Amino acid sequence: MEATVDSTRHRLLAAAEELLLTVGYDSVSVRAICSAAGLNPAAVHYHFGSKEALVAAMLEDRLAPVWANLLDDVERHRREGWVPATADLVDAILEPLTELAADPVGRLRLHLLARVLFSGQRMHWTSPWFSLEPWVALLRAARPDLTGEQAGTRWVLAFQLLLQVFGTPAAPAPTPPRLSPAAVRSFVVAGLDAP
Repeated sequence: MEATVDSTRHRLLAAAEELLLTVGYDSVSVRAICSAAGLNPAAVHYHFGSKEALVAAMLEDRLAPVWANLLDDVERHRREGWVPATADLVDAILEPLTELAADPVGRLRLHLLARVLFSGQRMHWTSPWFSLEPWVALLRAARPDLTGEQAGTRWVLAFQLLLQVFGTPAAPAPTPPRLSPAAVRSFVVAGLDAP
């Protein structure tokens, strides 16, 4: 039974991504996703609850591995006593963002991520790197003078900026970033590291 559920979820995720790549977020309906996956019209709602939740699951499935190893290494080194600089944390985010933005499929995924996050809907992520807690802990290791609330607020602002630049959520389709990664890096490091 579990293999069937996984297979169905995989088919829905693959169909959704293919449609999103070819016709765009606004033009893709739940019915179209189910049809492309060869499933009944209620499959998305049964397995994910909504189109937005399906897109969030697809994004996490595709994007979490991009950061997981790099960020797990940062966290492992921190547990071993290494204290990261704020710039180290920004680099751990920015390098994959830059690589994703250079690829049309990666750019689409960033665009969708930005649209989902800026929609205001509460998403239920399963990857720890899609929540603020590990980021707050890492920033507080680099900046122990910050409270948890201050570190959280700084990360929220940093992630909003990064998603605006790399995800272009207001554009009807994904577009390459107009700012250089170096300029973005300097600004985010300054914001996270401000007194």
